[in-house]
Amino acid sequence: MRRSAAPARPLPRVLDLPLAAALGALQTVAYVRTEAWGLQLVCIALLAWRAASTPPGRAAGLGWAFGTAWLAAGTWWLFISMHRYGGLPAWMAVAAVAALSAFLSLYLAVALAAFAHWRSGQPWRDALLFAALWLLAELARGVIFTGFPWVASGYAQVDAPLARLAPWLGVYGIGFAAAALAAWTALALAQPERRWWGALGSAGILVTLALASPAHFTQAGATLTVTLLQGNIPQEEKFATEHQAAALEWHVSGLLAAQTDLVIAPETAVPFLPQQMPEAFWPSLKAHFAGGRTHALFGVPLGNEDAGYTNSAVGFAPGRAEYHYDKHHLVPFGEFIPYGFKWFTRLMDIPLGDFNRGLLRAPSFAVNGERVAPNICYEDLFGEELAARFDDPASAPTMFANLSNIGWFGDTVAVDQHLQISRLRALEFERPMLRATNTGATVVIDHRGRVTHQLPPYTRGVLEGRVQGRDGLTPFAWWASRFGLWPLLALALLLVLVLVLRRRMAA
Repeated sequence: MRRSAAPARPLPRVLDLPLAAALGALQTVAYVRTEAWGLQLVCIALLAWRAASTPPGRAAGLGWAFGTAWLAAGTWWLFISMHRYGGLPAWMAVAAVAALSAFLSLYLAVALAAFAHWRSGQPWRDALLFAALWLLAELARGVIFTGFPWVASGYAQVDAPLARLAPWLGVYGIGFAAAALAAWTALALAQPERRWWGALGSAGILVTLALASPAHFTQAGATLTVTLLQGNIPQEEKFATEHQAAALEWHVSGLLAAQTDLVIAPETAVPFLPQQMPEAFWPSLKAHFAGGRTHALFGVPLGNEDAGYTNSAVGFAPGRAEYHYDKHHLVPFGEFIPYGFKWFTRLMDIPLGDFNRGLLRAPSFAVNGERVAPNICYEDLFGEELAARFDDPASAPTMFANLSNIGWFGDTVAVDQHLQISRLRALEFERPMLRATNTGATVVIDHRGRVTHQLPPYTRGVLEGRVQGRDGLTPFAWWASRFGLWPLLALALLLVLVLVLRRRMAA
């Protein structure tokens, strides 16, 4: 069987790379305005259509241009942390964001080159091939070199029908489905004899998912009253000696004033090491919660020069020993220095360095029978790592708590993007997520990914709400806790292998 003719090319080749870059940047709107989820599908569809009509080399260029613009438009706020707060020259900060985006887009470049080389001309087969290669590229970006899955494609679908797949397949599975539907629509429309099958089929799948009743894999637990603190400490003041006392006083006052079951303060809400505090401070804070009914969870650095330091959350509870959670997934350049990059970090004036890693399967913080699992900063991007805590259902978390300081990135879309990430984690595990952040978004998210209580970002405030814990395992929690992301990798590789072999047998 001969390969079908390539679709017509109504646009000149010189526009290919600018068009791909424009599409990559445009689809990032859906990560903030999540009601625009269809925009992402359109952008991916156009990318698949153009890649199907070009040779592998040019298809690689399309993937690279799309991916570079996608990441640069989605993470441009890294410039602020490096330039405004790190003191890096503006040109160097711009170059660093561009270089990171360009490097991480090489995965998508390879994926589209392989798609152009192996496509068969059959829309549904080519759509599966495109989606499998897309999935491999996203897994590579999310895992290799500690992983950077920010703006993974599935996050743009958190309010879309495809979000129904979250408790089954997780964020990468949603990205796979989005790529498959977009490619199927585009490739079918490009062939007159199949023009409407792809569009009608994709629309039918989306409508079916939208109308389907949500799955119920978990059961309701106890309801807790919670207090979440948002200090809105400017980043330039957070670690400045002359401002630290005032910041500490506000957070401590909020902790002590709470009358709810649980009070949470953000990452490094206490910016001092315990040994740097007044002698009576730590014992008196601990004693306050030992004698009451309120549980406290707050961010604080721990350790010393000999043992090393950790970015941690400490929990105080009535009648129990002090609880510690040490951050496991550290931020490159902020919390650990990748090999060979000490020269780069020396150029920045950021008061962080090499931290020790905490346990992957960390115990939860018990609050009135509920098991609260802390995660710090961008740890909630790594659902497969949070899933490791579900290997024993009897001790699995019943809710999550994210302690973050997004102040490093100013008044930007990073706050909204991080909110959607937390919402998708809630969908994957059917667990509520409590977010106590420095500048936002400080919210309560229920097990359906809905924000039930929130503070306006970039304001100082105290949020009180109620949250209900959940017991039970979603399919995603079950398989990811045992196998990590290997099942998705195996699925993608198997699909590619089968489709390529079928094409060769039919040739």
